[in-house]
Amino acid sequence: MKFEVSSNLELSPEDISALLTMSGVNRELGPFIRMTAPPVWSNKAIFEWPKGEVLFSSWILLFGIFPIDRHKFFLQSIDRQRGFVEESSSLINKLWHHRRNIDRNGASCRVTDAVEFQCRLPLLAYILAPVYRFIFKHRHKVLRSYYGASAS
Repeated sequence: MKFEVSSNLELSPEDISALLTMSGVNRELGPFIRMTAPPVWSNKAIFEWPKGEVLFSSWILLFGIFPIDRHKFFLQSIDRQRGFVEESSSLINKLWHHRRNIDRNGASCRVTDAVEFQCRLPLLAYILAPVYRFIFKHRHKVLRSYYGASAS
């Protein structure tokens, strides 16, 4: 299953790095979800992470407390100014493909999250698809509240 969510943000080039950190990810996901990360990765910007290898496993915590999945991070590509491509897996999803594109235009930018996933139990995808869409729409609502902007 696939979906995409975009927002136009009033975001300077200097602020783009904030979109590419685990603390930034957790700020976007909260209060519904929190992802764990070893300290060595949680304090590093994603553009400093190596590509092409499983970096670590992260617990996906519902409301920051209840473990609901275990996610293995694998970054396929990273660009400091334009985003990243993640090609991960988890206990629930045999494929989790997340591309975050950042297209700059002066002092603003368009952030697009494109997600494709494949559940290990195919029927589960029909239950999880609306949940994942909700989470990503929420992430963009948080981004717009921080950086002022519009959904697109």
